Amino acid sequence: MTNGTLYPKATLEEYGYHEYKALKLIWRIVRILLVLFTIAMLYLAVFVIAIQSFNSSDSTTEFKGFTFNNYLTMFTSKPSLTDSIINTFMVSITATLIAAVLGTLVAIGIFYLPPRLKSKVMLLNNIPLLNADIVTGLSLMLIFSLLLPINRHIFGFWTILLAHIYFIFPYIILSVLPKLKEIDPNIMDASMDLGIKPFTSVLKVIIPAIRGGIFSGIILAFTISFEDFVVGYFTTGNGFNTLSIWIYASIGKKSLDPAVYAFSTALTLVSIILIVLYVLFMKGRRGHAKKN
Repeated sequence: MTNGTLYPKATLEEYGYHEYKALKLIWRIVRILLVLFTIAMLYLAVFVIAIQSFNSSDSTTEFKGFTFNNYLTMFTSKPSLTDSIINTFMVSITATLIAAVLGTLVAIGIFYLPPRLKSKVMLLNNIPLLNADIVTGLSLMLIFSLLLPINRHIFGFWTILLAHIYFIFPYIILSVLPKLKEIDPNIMDASMDLGIKPFTSVLKVIIPAIRGGIFSGIILAFTISFEDFVVGYFTTGNGFNTLSIWIYASIGKKSLDPAVYAFSTALTLVSIILIVLYVLFMKGRRGHAKKN
């Protein structure tokens, strides 16, 4: 009522309520479709490989029957494939462990640098991340080639290992530094005031406080190292193949050994299980910390 005038009450239809409900329903459907589309784009390839791993045929365009033989024979079907898988794990695990130790120590050193110097060092650390893999691979190949007069058979395990350490090293630093920023910067000085030696302080005070960042860096570095092709292709030698290089060499046959699909599916499943266990572990730790 305004100035004594009584206006009729507006209905929901007059306010456009039904149109609003329709638009809200349409937007909900669009969001669901977008989520489904994103999931399909991300995991369609994984799903196709999983289906192909149970195919009794070597053809990728024909499904002849369901079988578990590809899983039973994935380590015995071809010795070269088995060797490539073993080589991949050897390089990735060794490179990740070395990079994790060195990267963590370097990250701690960077953390205690003066701000201006820290920013310059971080710029140097980030530059290799911006390089294309082919540039990194070619550069390392040329560097290793300088040692050929000393050792004609230098290309192999050691060159690809050093190459992997080089290009996963910055990822460890980037994973550890955020955790270092969460701790008290004076914790190192406080521990040394109590008579603890600097190296012991790093091992028993700093590293336990940042182990979450170290673990995240290890997972990231291992994943990048394991799936690498370009850098490994330019820095490996004859007779030493990783899984990605072996697959590339087999592409000319128009079809891969079904054991590759089985191994890829098994590896994906193991990765999912590890991620779930890690999430549950972190939730358990947070719950335990809240209780205390």
